Amino acid sequence: MSSRSHPAVFPLDIEVPTQLTEGAAAAENGGGLPDDRVRMKDVQGMPGTTSGLALRLIQFAFAAVSVAVMAATTDFPSVTAFRYLVAALSLQCLWSLSLAILDIYALLVKRCLRNPRVVGFFTIGDGTTSTLTFSAACASAGITVLISNDFNNCWENHCTRFETSTAMAFVSWFAVLPSFFLNFWFMAST
Repeated sequence: MSSRSHPAVFPLDIEVPTQLTEGAAAAENGGGLPDDRVRMKDVQGMPGTTSGLALRLIQFAFAAVSVAVMAATTDFPSVTAFRYLVAALSLQCLWSLSLAILDIYALLVKRCLRNPRVVGFFTIGDGTTSTLTFSAACASAGITVLISNDFNNCWENHCTRFETSTAMAFVSWFAVLPSFFLNFWFMAST
């Protein structure tokens, strides 16, 4: 499938000049005439667009901040949920950064990244990383609430850092959702 739209043809009762029919035959046979199909409009947020690049950079930035804040604490390795948050958001950082680099390349060379296989790969990757990010953020939020509200143990733990890291993880997840839904929409419509 192509990302181009094809004009609709309606039968008319008029005589078509031979120059037009010869031009169409030459175009089908590799002639020098330009392609008469119209390219679909770029949907902002899709891969290869400036807003798609902005989404990827936001995803990367918030995931990186979340990992950096959590890794700055000395006692995060003692809690499995916090280790899971660092692992999931490290994967999110790698995924978002690699796709941001791909978006930059596509913008520089004016390439279209709307191949159904490529978009399918992006959709599966976004779905996987967003699920991991959301589950890790929820687990970390649960542990943070347990430490701060139930144990009242914030004075000897880094509750503020845990809460900040968890909040950044949720923001990163919110930034992944538009990418996932736009890619899924495009994959479903092709």
